[in-house]
Amino acid sequence: MAYVWGAGDDSSLAEGGDARSADLACAALAPTDARQRMSPAHGPPTELAPTGSPVDEVGFVRPESQEERLQRLLDVGRALVSEFDSERVLRRVLEAGRELTGALYAALGVLDERGEKLERFITSGIGEDVQRAIGELPRGHGVLGVLITDPRPLRLAEVGAHPRSYGFPSGHPPMHSFLGVPVLVRDQVYGNLYLTEKQSGTFDDADEEAVVILAEWAAIAIENARAYSLLQARRDQLERAVASFEATSEIAQALAGDTDLEHVLELIAKRARALTEARALVVLLEDHGELVVAALAGELDRALVGERIPIEGSVSGHVLRSGKLERLADAHSRLRFELAKQTQAKTGLFVPLCLRGRVLGVLAAFDRSREGPQFNRRDEQLLSAFAVSAAAAVATAQDVKAQSLHRSIAAAEQERTRWARELHDETLQELAALKLLLATVRIATDEREREGQLRQAAERIDVAVRALRNLITDLRPPVLDEHGIEPALETLAARVRATSGLAVHLDVELGDDLASKLDRLPPQLEDTIYRITQEALANIVKHASAAHAHVHVQAVGETVQLSIRDDGAGFLVDGETSGFGLLGMRERIALAEGTITIESAAENGTLLHAVLPTGRIAPPEAGATSASA
Repeated sequence: MAYVWGAGDDSSLAEGGDARSADLACAALAPTDARQRMSPAHGPPTELAPTGSPVDEVGFVRPESQEERLQRLLDVGRALVSEFDSERVLRRVLEAGRELTGALYAALGVLDERGEKLERFITSGIGEDVQRAIGELPRGHGVLGVLITDPRPLRLAEVGAHPRSYGFPSGHPPMHSFLGVPVLVRDQVYGNLYLTEKQSGTFDDADEEAVVILAEWAAIAIENARAYSLLQARRDQLERAVASFEATSEIAQALAGDTDLEHVLELIAKRARALTEARALVVLLEDHGELVVAALAGELDRALVGERIPIEGSVSGHVLRSGKLERLADAHSRLRFELAKQTQAKTGLFVPLCLRGRVLGVLAAFDRSREGPQFNRRDEQLLSAFAVSAAAAVATAQDVKAQSLHRSIAAAEQERTRWARELHDETLQELAALKLLLATVRIATDEREREGQLRQAAERIDVAVRALRNLITDLRPPVLDEHGIEPALETLAARVRATSGLAVHLDVELGDDLASKLDRLPPQLEDTIYRITQEALANIVKHASAAHAHVHVQAVGETVQLSIRDDGAGFLVDGETSGFGLLGMRERIALAEGTITIESAAENGTLLHAVLPTGRIAPPEAGATSASA
């Protein structure tokens, strides 16, 4: 049975043999001994073919003298130890072996972990066509196995005559002379260097000595390459850990204090896409038994947001149910529904958003833009680490949104109760009293008494009308629609002064610049300013025990700034509050895409400052009322 010298970019040789015993092998000459015989170094490593040296039939330079051979060994050693890629090291060793000895073929067999057979077989000198014709690579039988069991140099004049020879397979090139030398790395056999078919006869002592030294240089270079590869692996591992930490830290910092769900999702999509260098990324969240596209980033149509995808039968649904990531090499055939149509993806990476055993949704990345389109193990690790922080941010934002909705509903119910109470305690009571008064008028016999009762009835009607007018004004002041924000605020300040005794100082400075651009502020902006002022003054009257309040409205650039200050008792800004109050103000300002800050301290009063853009007020939703507390 024949065994073939193995592959690589070239081809392989057969394990043949010669009758000559391994006991005839010469002892290796150590590099230190060789250096004693070498001339001093002559600069940096030279090219593979020194100038002026004869070229043999193989195409390699054949050194003319021992001095040239030793100098070349020194040059080869320099080149090998400066190379950190293990594959290139092995290739250079084979090329140097052929050049130094004039061998037509060279091979390097790498042993497995147990050192019992060849795990790899790299060759030089045989083309791919011949290699394919030879077939299976050797595993360390025959003559090649001699060096595995007895790792000493082996030199044969006729490889086929060796007792361990298995012969040659069909298509194998002829081989006669043979030289094999073990390669020891840290006193452990790494593999064996094989050279065959010397073009000028058989291998001699000088060839063996040179190859032994070459093998020792190779051992040093292989050890260096191993150390470098280990260093590179550790560096890559550290870079992955750092990138994962940075991604987690970035999203934690970016989302600190941000509880707006839409903004959180948008940020997650952008950061996750940048982290994986994906062409596109989609954030899908579970909603009533389906997955909904909640946010996206990259080369996707924004119209995809809101698209609903069935959990059953979809890749993202499988990841959601299993809680395990999935990497797709054939995303185009696996993706379904609208997501497949829109993304047109070739590859995909799906990672679940898990938090304390609960899967909130899925991060879906498509087509790596650099070194892609396939995603790799590093992408899996980075996106998985990122998904942990992202899931926490999503859960927090969802909880805040749910709590805000609950508070809004509770506050709205409280406001309805207050309106009902005011209607019952004031307007309905007045109407009931008026009904009784009119009943007495019907039975009154004295003309003067009847006239007095009618006057009382008229007064009660006036009281009821004023109460209803005040109620209507609270709901929607007509002066705001008819005359604008400044007259409406003046009317509000006068009413608060009259009903509560609070001294309200009003200062409105909309400015000529803004007036030249806007005949009036946008209706939604006017309504926002009025409602915030109305709520703030109501809170001051109810809770602050203040004597004075100052309302200042000023146009600054493309914004309107509203400041309301009082000299009351102050309150804990971060404490729990009840009623619509601050919640309603914050929601109105958020709808206007503005900002609000509140400063307060015990016995030092409160300052509310809001900044509202003049051209970015969202229109009211259909059917929404403008009632406030």
